[in-house]
Amino acid sequence: EVQLQASGGGLVQAGGTLRLSCEVSGLSLDDHAIGWFRQAPGKEREGVSCISKMDGTISYVESVKGRFTISSDNAKNTVYLQMNSLKPGDTAVYYCAASSWHLYDDFAVGKLYEYWGQGTQVTVSS
Repeated sequence: EVQLQASGGGLVQAGGTLRLSCEVSGLSLDDHAIGWFRQAPGKEREGVSCISKMDGTISYVESVKGRFTISSDNAKNTVYLQMNSLKPGDTAVYYCAASSWHLYDDFAVGKLYEYWGQGTQVTVSS
């Protein structure tokens, strides 16, 4: 059974940091891309970042470049999203997802991901 467990969300002031974790079981990070998505109230889901060892790619949406860093630990089968310089606009529920596709520029297309974890709430106060 494939499971993705997202954690690490919380309440932080603007300018603060959080590190999200996505613990993956039932599939290998070597042949699946792991993406982070977020959805704010009243807004569409947005692809934030993706790491793919099979493609050798790391991708970010423009709004988080320079502030967020995605990484993975194969020994722990876990993907991290380090979020620095957080802004109120980053407030959302964050989800991790796994895809067996070669995503490249399509990393933010949610329907290309077969497995999804539950969300973790990130709230950034001004």
